[in-house]
Amino acid sequence: MRTTGLLLVAMLIGVSGFAQSAGAIVPSPGIDLSGNWAPAVHEDQPERGPGPELVDFLGLPITEGARQFALSWDASRLTLPEHQCRVHVVSYIYRGPLNLRIWEEKDPQSQRLIAIRQYISTYEQWRTIWMDDRPHPPENAPHTFMGFSTGKWEGDILTVYTTHIKQGWIRRNGLPQSDKAVLTEHYMRHGTYLTHVAAINDPVYLTEPLIKTQTFRLQVQAGQNWLYPCDPVVEVDRAADDVPNYLPGENPFLHEFADKYHIPLDAALGGAETMYPEYQTKLKNAAKK
Repeated sequence: MRTTGLLLVAMLIGVSGFAQSAGAIVPSPGIDLSGNWAPAVHEDQPERGPGPELVDFLGLPITEGARQFALSWDASRLTLPEHQCRVHVVSYIYRGPLNLRIWEEKDPQSQRLIAIRQYISTYEQWRTIWMDDRPHPPENAPHTFMGFSTGKWEGDILTVYTTHIKQGWIRRNGLPQSDKAVLTEHYMRHGTYLTHVAAINDPVYLTEPLIKTQTFRLQVQAGQNWLYPCDPVVEVDRAADDVPNYLPGENPFLHEFADKYHIPLDAALGGAETMYPEYQTKLKNAAKK
């Protein structure tokens, strides 16, 4: 009788322990974005491949300060040793050729998601998206090329908020992005496709948010090189204090893009107005006069 009672107690303890163990399993929110991803460059291919033409700011909500910065920019600046290996900032780096690896970091005990990690082959950049509700650093904390990122799941969409980004570019023809820019991203996975939506808010160089999208395809790796060796060299012999630039009003390429495509210079110089369909009507009406 005593043996039967002890056996019953042991069974109850076992069932209780199993129930507690099963109840402790907390499913992760969202979906798993892990994998090796390669970009499909069908969106904005000319800009992402050979690059944009000089003084092509059409359709970009830039400020006058951004416009003047870009008009003073000389493409020869890229030959300077200090610029040859300069990292693209997080808001731009996904636009170029790259391999993107994504994986999750979880607490070893609770298996709760701590962070989503990324390795970006271009310039060998490591990025962390914190998923544990930690706050962003103070405004004057150091800025980096990848910035400081926190994320949250909104259904199956990963939304990421990034601050503390170094000054960089919004386009490879001299249009700048300030170190006060804030990046909001949305990652959406559909099977073997990953859609990346990036919205840049920059109080210095943009009058409205600038939104870009990229598509990535899941890849089965076959020994691709994930390194990015870059050693600066002297490409052009010039004085150490010689930084290529154009003084105000002296950019020789000011009219090149506008003349090539037969559009008004004001359109080529961009601004928020040039983003919207109504601007086409304005151009047509101006052509009739």
